[in-house]
Amino acid sequence: MRWVGLWRPERWVSTVTDTLDGVTRRGGPDLRVGDVVAVRFAKWGERPHWAMDLRYLGEDKHGHWAGGPKGFHMSRPGLALDSVVDLAMLVPRAQPFVASFHGPGQWCDIYVDMCTIPVWEGATMRVIDLDLDVVRALDGTVLADDEDEFAAHQVSYGYPPDVIALAKRSCDDVVAAMTAAGEPWATVGHGWVDVAARTAPVARGESAGSPGIPGWSPAGR
Repeated sequence: MRWVGLWRPERWVSTVTDTLDGVTRRGGPDLRVGDVVAVRFAKWGERPHWAMDLRYLGEDKHGHWAGGPKGFHMSRPGLALDSVVDLAMLVPRAQPFVASFHGPGQWCDIYVDMCTIPVWEGATMRVIDLDLDVVRALDGTVLADDEDEFAAHQVSYGYPPDVIALAKRSCDDVVAAMTAAGEPWATVGHGWVDVAARTAPVARGESAGSPGIPGWSPAGR
């Protein structure tokens, strides 16, 4: 039995969702390889955060994968940039994190955001970012990051106790799994980066989804 947090904070409730391998899935995307995935992060209280458009790469036992070659556009309010690395993003089933695996050219090769459990709305993937991150540096060091921001937002954003516990538990679990060098952290994730590097860039105007915040659109698009 797994639990999923619904998109809007005021509707953050627990509900059962199914997983792969013989169990009927619920709430997953109906996408073909190559389709555009609109990735939309927000902060608690429906504050807009990172937005980017990636290609759907496929799925495996770890979850759904999206990605793109270096140069894809990403933005948040006040900042817009183009990625300097190839990227594959793991969107797990019923797990409270989203993991980004980087090609060469970045200071870390894995960056994991703790968040509410991903929710799919057609070709749009939404999560609420819960500040805590787990990163693996190029020398293999695994560390938790942004703990100060997490502590501050517990007060300023008013995180409920169950959300605080979810983020902490997820962070501890990811640190342990990544340190143990199991999959997808060992080789699988960067295998998907190789796939992402060979995909066609998402053209401007090709987005499959919208930011989902009325009156807001990604900067620079």
